[in-house]
Amino acid sequence: MYPVLNKVPNKSYSKPLPIVVIGNGPSGICLSYLLSGYIPYIKRGSVHPHPILQRKLEETPEVSIIDQDLEYLSEGLEGRSQSPVALLFDTLLRPDTDFGGTAESVLTWWHKTNRAIPHLVLGRNPPGGAWHFIEGSTITLSQGEWMGLPDLQLKDWMRKKRRGLRNNRATAEDIAQYYQHYVAKKGLQKNFICGSVVTSVRKVSPDVSSSYAQQDSEGNSDSFWDFPEKEKEDDPIASGNLFQVDGFIKNINGGQQPFSIYAENVVLATGTYDSPTNLGVNGENLPFVHHKLSALEEAVKNKKVSMTSDPVLIVGAGLTAADAILFAHHCNIPVIHAFRRRVNDPGLIFNQLPKMMYPEYHKVHQMMKEQSVACPGPYECYISLPEHHVLSFREDKKCVFQDKSGHQKIFNISMAFVLIGSNPNLSFLPNNGIDLAIDSEQPVNSKRNPIDVDPFTYQCVQEKGLYAVGPLAGDNFVRFVQGGALAVASSLLKKANKNPP
Repeated sequence: MYPVLNKVPNKSYSKPLPIVVIGNGPSGICLSYLLSGYIPYIKRGSVHPHPILQRKLEETPEVSIIDQDLEYLSEGLEGRSQSPVALLFDTLLRPDTDFGGTAESVLTWWHKTNRAIPHLVLGRNPPGGAWHFIEGSTITLSQGEWMGLPDLQLKDWMRKKRRGLRNNRATAEDIAQYYQHYVAKKGLQKNFICGSVVTSVRKVSPDVSSSYAQQDSEGNSDSFWDFPEKEKEDDPIASGNLFQVDGFIKNINGGQQPFSIYAENVVLATGTYDSPTNLGVNGENLPFVHHKLSALEEAVKNKKVSMTSDPVLIVGAGLTAADAILFAHHCNIPVIHAFRRRVNDPGLIFNQLPKMMYPEYHKVHQMMKEQSVACPGPYECYISLPEHHVLSFREDKKCVFQDKSGHQKIFNISMAFVLIGSNPNLSFLPNNGIDLAIDSEQPVNSKRNPIDVDPFTYQCVQEKGLYAVGPLAGDNFVRFVQGGALAVASSLLKKANKNPP
């Protein structure tokens, strides 16, 4: 269904691609949609409930949103994101959703093929990115309609599939299938190369660029992509402003086919699901210590743990840890749950979720509060260890903890699952992308140290032609990553002179 490279592009002769997007999750899909010539306009007769924004939209109704001043339109908007363009695009797609309203999008989409920009979206898996890694029955944190992409509502797709939303939320399997369907429905497959692994992205030096340009001008047109020539003064090859993207395609038979692509612009959309965060304690590399929820599901399936086993240890106080507890509880697997915060810490995610909308997570929070090792409670097969640190794992399957008073405790466990978040894998960038972060002394982290981007173009402050969207730029929810795609597409259309007169 999705193309693979049946011919390795020769890096000495292939013309450069205007844009390469690395990552095919929601950010990459939304950006591909916008770059494929789908242009958002304000619907005639629509009225946005935000009066100031409505007045701005009425000023130039004939101009598409992507061609307007995004900084001006987004000024004064408030919501659950720090990104002004994310708030703008979200409120245009879902005008009053934060207030429980169901007002329809004020956008209409026109497909203008003359405004499409050739691009490739590279991803390891089918379209949907990390959603294909998440256990299929897991319920999304966000409401179902917040998981949808432009001009194809998730609830409409679910209705056709004869599936319902539970508490207005969907399963991870539904979301993964919806993203694949979206790419097919919108005709974006030609832009997606799945099974592709990027190993290096680097700026090409002016010397290499001029040599490249000379070879290309000698009539060698054995190009993998056949794109029209550009004017010399607008030629990134001659100017040296070009990226080289190297990697390989995973073949069906397990082989690897290398590729090397030149690109004028590169968009980083890889998310943060790649590398689970470690505790950094002794024994963490022992075979019974794992860092993914899927390992618990596999252990139950293979009967490595059961209701008669020593408890499994779950470390963490986020939603992945909560999902693990719910899964173990459902399977009657005894659990020891350790986490560093207080149960009433306002920073704890459970203290920020509405109880009515998230009853299962509220249940986990109740267990955390009522069933500590010091105060036995009503929940069987579960012990909570708030404000405890793991000191070490031992080969005899004992875990050593330290509580807030400095006292040590030792528990027998069967397996351990350290679920304390994940970090992006940016090993394909020089210095793992650290130089691009807000704090260039620390690794990139979606919550604490995202890539430093211009808020209205999402271009990296430290590297022109390089963009970052989604969690890498600090946008951690699907409903808000789409604003980053809008900002990037607007910037790239201006660069490509694809704006209308």
